[in-house]
Amino acid sequence: MFFWSFSFVWFKIAYQAYRPITVILLRLIIATVLLFTFAKLTGKIQPVKRKDMKVFVMLAFFEPFLYFMGESNGLMYISSTVAAVIVATIPLITPFAAWYFFREKLSWSNIAGLIVSFTGVCLVVFTGSFRLAASPKGIALEFLAVLSTIGFTILLKKLTAGYNAFTILTYQNLFGSIMFLPFWLVLESGHFADAGFNSRAFFAIVKLAVFASAIAFIFFTYAVKNLGVNRTNVFINLIPVFVAVLAFLILDDRLSLQNMIGITITIAGLFLSQIKKHKRKKEKYPVYRA
Repeated sequence: MFFWSFSFVWFKIAYQAYRPITVILLRLIIATVLLFTFAKLTGKIQPVKRKDMKVFVMLAFFEPFLYFMGESNGLMYISSTVAAVIVATIPLITPFAAWYFFREKLSWSNIAGLIVSFTGVCLVVFTGSFRLAASPKGIALEFLAVLSTIGFTILLKKLTAGYNAFTILTYQNLFGSIMFLPFWLVLESGHFADAGFNSRAFFAIVKLAVFASAIAFIFFTYAVKNLGVNRTNVFINLIPVFVAVLAFLILDDRLSLQNMIGITITIAGLFLSQIKKHKRKKEKYPVYRA
């Protein structure tokens, strides 16, 4: 989550020279080469079964394609901190998706957390006079990223049963690169040629590839396999805290008192949504303890 939090800052730095799709495509290509090389040398790359190929393609469609179309373009219109607060609602919405697709039960804490967290998000994106403090277009794009992540995690959980993290991520980034390539050729290749090489922006893209697209996703995939989707997504609650601090230190973003209160309420609501009641099981036989 710390590496992903840094990605909000690195995106802003990369945008000083390059446009969103250029940043994403370069990031995915670098990550694919690094992951494939490492997995091949260590023998961790696995062959993909034909029946699973569609799942891999859909995984790449949800993330990185749809997610980055939302997140990266959204960051063109709103601050890193506001974007991070919106993205942090992922673990809040996931239980509702699980209820819809798998008929998993919703608890009162899920509903209460939704209400509390929604209040916090409103404090971040609205001014005191109830006018949007951030671009509606940017907010909508970030929520597109949120919804795509839910589809991604559902498919990811399915794939972790048969494939390791390196195989999943290598093909995910490869297919994602292929999906972005035609958009880049039509929309941004000319701008990229005119922009030339910018060392600061390019180095930010390299860090996005290594830390956010490779290392962070390896950790996340391992966590989903061993902790499950809902328990892993709880840690996304940390992202707006990390981003707020990093954006203040690196990008000189400023937070109002209302923003800080909103972030606090959002995170409180997210944790509230994850509270579960544990029923104490009756012991079949009495146990005597010294």
